[in-house]
Amino acid sequence: MPTLRIEDASNTGNVPLELYYEAFGDPSHELLLSIMGLGAQCVQWDEDYCRLLANQGYYVVRFDNRDIGLSSHLDHLSTPRIFELMESVRAGETPAVDYTLTDMARDAVSVITSLGYERAHIVGASMGGMIAQRLAIHFPERVKSLTSIMSTTGDPSLPSGKREAFMALIAPPPPERDAFIDYSEKLWRVIGSPGLVGPERARRTAGRVFDRGTHPAGFMRQFAAVIVDGSRRAALTQVTAPTLVIHGVADPLIPVEGGRDTAAAIAGASLLELPGMGHDLPEPLWDTIAEAIAATARRA
Repeated sequence: MPTLRIEDASNTGNVPLELYYEAFGDPSHELLLSIMGLGAQCVQWDEDYCRLLANQGYYVVRFDNRDIGLSSHLDHLSTPRIFELMESVRAGETPAVDYTLTDMARDAVSVITSLGYERAHIVGASMGGMIAQRLAIHFPERVKSLTSIMSTTGDPSLPSGKREAFMALIAPPPPERDAFIDYSEKLWRVIGSPGLVGPERARRTAGRVFDRGTHPAGFMRQFAAVIVDGSRRAALTQVTAPTLVIHGVADPLIPVEGGRDTAAAIAGASLLELPGMGHDLPEPLWDTIAEAIAATARRA
């Protein structure tokens, strides 16, 4: 099983991390690192999509973030109380959490360097987009280009997603495989792009996710990191890497205004709004997305 051992992991309780990864394409090409979202596993960057990017001339690496999938689970840490954290943040407090999005960005840097690269093109989706933004803010020397997909600056003045989408996201997953696949399809129908594609691929991916192992406690710790991260808008104005922002116009979880705000914050950023796209990566749009990412990478 391909894993990278991260000895200098931050905020893990002094436990070294092992991060699982998979690669596509020629390692002599420039590295394109793909960072997935909240509670999501690397296989949710579909293999066929990854090959499309590799065919654009990049060494595409997808990996499981800490606390999810086949990467290290940090169950010696606490399980946060999500709604209490949200209330504290709304009250203007900055509550402590076991690890932050910046710690997760540091994980991504460790993946880059452990694979033998100095820099990479960074692509992040949803929470992965937030981590990618933190990477570009705090570790600009590691970022050749930045693509932030269905993400946001975190500015509190931006519109919130639909309550139905939020409640579907945080609903606890069932422990049985068939029920988990049905649960995943229901979630996809609420937050995804059912108007663009059928549920078959989403169900196949859900089965693979289940077989690799679900980890609700890790989801909660990742969610806590998102909640306390605050607004990145001011810091994003200092990002100089060529940047692409991709957002679905129909995204019910992170409204398109989050993408627009991200593009507005970063000088020279390109914004690609995709009609009909929700909070997922629907297959009919893969070519468009891959070509836009490659075009941005070529600007570096």
